[in-house]
Parts: sequence; C-alpha cells; structure tokens
Amino acid sequence: MTYTISAARAAWAATGTAALLALGGCAEPARFTVAEGSGNNPALPTPSRALIPTVNIAPARGWPADTMPTPAPGLQVQAFARDLDHPRWLLVLPNGDVLVAESNAPPKADGPKGITAWIKGLVMGLVMQRAGAAVPSANRITLLRDTDGDGVADERSVLLSGLNSPFGMALVGERLFVANADAVLAFPYRRGDTTLSATGTKLLDLPGGPINHHWTKSLLASPDGQRLYVGVGSNSNIGENGMAAEAGRAAVWEVDLRSGAHRVFASGLRNPVGLAWDASGRTLWAVVNERDELGSDLVPDYLTSVRDGAFYGWPYSYYGQRVDTRVTPPAPDRVATAVVPDFALGPHVAPLGLASSVGSRLPRPFTHGMFIGQHGSWNRRPHSGYTVVHVPFSGGQPSGPAREVLGGFLSADGEAFGRPVGVALDARGALLVADDVGNVVWRVSAPQ
Repeated sequence: MTYTISAARAAWAATGTAALLALGGCAEPARFTVAEGSGNNPALPTPSRALIPTVNIAPARGWPADTMPTPAPGLQVQAFARDLDHPRWLLVLPNGDVLVAESNAPPKADGPKGITAWIKGLVMGLVMQRAGAAVPSANRITLLRDTDGDGVADERSVLLSGLNSPFGMALVGERLFVANADAVLAFPYRRGDTTLSATGTKLLDLPGGPINHHWTKSLLASPDGQRLYVGVGSNSNIGENGMAAEAGRAAVWEVDLRSGAHRVFASGLRNPVGLAWDASGRTLWAVVNERDELGSDLVPDYLTSVRDGAFYGWPYSYYGQRVDTRVTPPAPDRVATAVVPDFALGPHVAPLGLASSVGSRLPRPFTHGMFIGQHGSWNRRPHSGYTVVHVPFSGGQPSGPAREVLGGFLSADGEAFGRPVGVALDARGALLVADDVGNVVWRVSAPQ
C-alpha cells in the first residue's frame, strides 16, 4: 500500500493531540538538576538521541482569579497592567511611560516538504498551540502610563498599530526604532507622545520569511546613540533547512544609525534574544536559547558577553567545541574557533528577557547583575524555566548562582498560569515582567 503525505496528514490531524500527550509520557527524564546544568561549569553529559524527541508541554491556562506569581522573600508583586494581548517585550521611556509590544509569530508559509519534516512541523505546531503561542499577533505597541505613582498603569493608548510581529524597541533622541519580524522601522517621537501617526521609515531589512523560524528581533541602542544592536535568531534547530536559509542569522548585528549600514557583530548564537549593557556600559551581554532534541539535560541555554567577531559554535558545536554530530557537513575549522559562553542558565529554560540591574531599587541580593525572564521548556522532563531570575555579577562577570526573583508560574499539575518574557526596570527602580500567557505586565518591588 502506498502511504501518501495526504493520508499521513489526515491520520496525524485526527490523533495529533493524543499522540503528543503520549510522546510526553514516554519522555526520558533528566538525570541532572537545572542547578547542575548551570553556572560557570555546567554538567554536559553524553547527548541522548531518540527518534522522537522529548515533548513535555506546560499547557497554557492563564491566571485563576485572585492569583498571581510568587515574589522572592523581601519583595512584593502587583499587576502593572492586565488584559493585554500576548505582551512580549518592554521598553521604559525617559518620562516613565512603558511601551509593550503585543505580538506573536507572523503567519507561516508552507514548510519543508516530505513526511518526516511535515510530522515534525505538526508536532511543533501542537506544542506551540498547547503552550499558548498560537494566537494571532495583535501587531501593535501599547503605551502604559502610571500617573499617580501607585505602581498600576491608569492610562493606556495604542502608540503604533498595523505592524508586522513587532518585538524589539529602542529610543534614540527623537526616533523610536521598532524591529518587525523582517525590518527595523524608525518613527518620529516626542517626549509624552501617546500615539504616533507618522509612517515609519525603514532603516534596514532583517532576515524574514518564508520560514522565519525564530521571528523575534530584539534591539538595543549603544550608550552613545550611534549604533543599534539587533538579535537575529536561527531559521532552524541545527541548520536542517540548509545553511543558505541561515544567511545573517544566529547572530547579533551592529547597525550604523546614520547610514543603516550593518555587519554581523558576533555569530554562532542560535537564538540571541535579550540584549543588555553591563554596568560599565562597555560590554554587550545576551541571553541565548540553545539547540533542542539532545535530551532533557542538553544543551544549557546561557548568558554571555558578546565579543566583536566571536563565533559561539552554532550549529556545528555547543558550549565551546563540543561537536554536534547531527550537523552535516561538519565544519572542524569553525569549531576550532568556537567561544565558550560565560554562564550557563540550565537546559531548555528558554531565556528571553534581559535587563541590567543598574537603577534597580530591589534590595540585596538582587543588585549588581542581570535580570532574566525564562519563558520555559517544552523539550525537558521535568519542566525548567518558567521563572524570572537574577544572576549576580562581581568584577564585571557572572558570579552565580542565579536566584529566583519571581516564580509560581506553573501549577502543581504542570499547567502554565503564565510565561515570563521581556523584563525591564521602570523609572522608580522596580522590575517589570511581560507575561504572554497571563496577558499581564507584573511589577516587582521592595515593600514601602
């Protein structure tokens, strides 16, 4: 009997969710804790390869009435703004206004052909759906304003609409830069504006469709306002769509704001999302989502300084020069140059948000370091991530271990009340956290 792709699609569509749950039940559990896979010397066991990867989803539930995340001892949390539409990224403006990118992935074109690729795509689609990431994109940036200083936004307006899966934002002078899924746009902005009616001017194109696997594009301005840095994720897990599809990807770009000219500043970073300057304002840092499907204990996601011209291994190697034998053809010359990241955050925690603690008014030990929003795992049993952590720094380097700032995003049954994404410090030194499943921006502060 000839088993056509159409027949396979019909069979899988009829049993997709049940099959996905069955796969999760067969997942190989982790042998190491997240803590053991973290820090300056993480556990890096032998890779675990299976025909079907570990699939362990935390289904998106949302926050039950009168519940909220759990802050660390000595901290308090409140909802800064509710009833948002998949809030992903944050930017605090000089006047204290908070911008929120309400966004999700752009529509997908047809993926790679063939039954194996189609089944894998179906599994990933079901993963995203159950994790709450399959809702249409609102494609807007909302402005939130707290006029009375009580830690709750009492005014909101649509600053920009009709965008294309917006994510990163940066203000330089009187220009607001927004990173769509496929381009950076510039909009005129004046202090206090609550809506922008001018048409954006394209600064440059970014790698986009038709696959656009990692669609989020983060932005960070240089301290002198002369350059932008752009985080551009890979178009695949390990280059399986061909390296031509990875042109300009898995990299941090540097963009000259006067001309729009750009170059790859650092490469081999599978999905560099959050970008931040350290306390000195001289060293660029990023959080990076590493590769999947090597088992529950690999590969640790990480926080690293981003060095000009450095190569961090993807897809050919991980955590320095540990070769990923799945990648063909191999590239031993490139592997020989791969840089070891500075600090492991644990396998599959999915770090997205990153903010320096400069300006924070949270008490010790949440000073001198970086805040990180960890979106949470799908490829690990038990779950990892689903929390906001602080990594302390000493002498300009992570000194660990990471400490939880805000938790309680998972129920006892493994459902996701929320998922942290972007983090930012507000004008009064409190920590804001975008929660794209709870549709809330949380505010973490010290008790008054």
